[in-house]
Amino acid sequence: MDIDVRGPRFGAAVTTVVLAAVLITSSWVLLAWQTLCFAAGAVAGVQRSPYGWLFRRLIRPRIGPPTEAESPAPPRFAQGVGLVFALLGLVGYAWGPQWLGMAATGCALAAAFLNAAFSYCLGCELYLLLRRAAPARG
Repeated sequence: MDIDVRGPRFGAAVTTVVLAAVLITSSWVLLAWQTLCFAAGAVAGVQRSPYGWLFRRLIRPRIGPPTEAESPAPPRFAQGVGLVFALLGLVGYAWGPQWLGMAATGCALAAAFLNAAFSYCLGCELYLLLRRAAPARG
């Protein structure tokens, strides 16, 4: 079942704010929250992540039905990519080196910002690229 394209973009906007706060405060606890959000999006799908829930409950009723939909697979893959960077960031912030936490968080922040501001999902594009490069089954 396809998903409302505005949901992942909303999630990316919230993620951008959270990751910016992580870089400002160096809070591994805040990054742990974002890591859990990425994990939920990767495992259960973006529509079932905490930010997806917020979108469905608070935002979508106020902005009306979607005019565009997309497959949930690329955003779900993108959440997995975000999860990898968030885990690396957690390692850096919690156990060192600090630069690893900052670099990994900065990469995730850049990707989230591109999605939130320009609707360009790097993880989704990577998913599509990998699908095209995979050998045909049959």
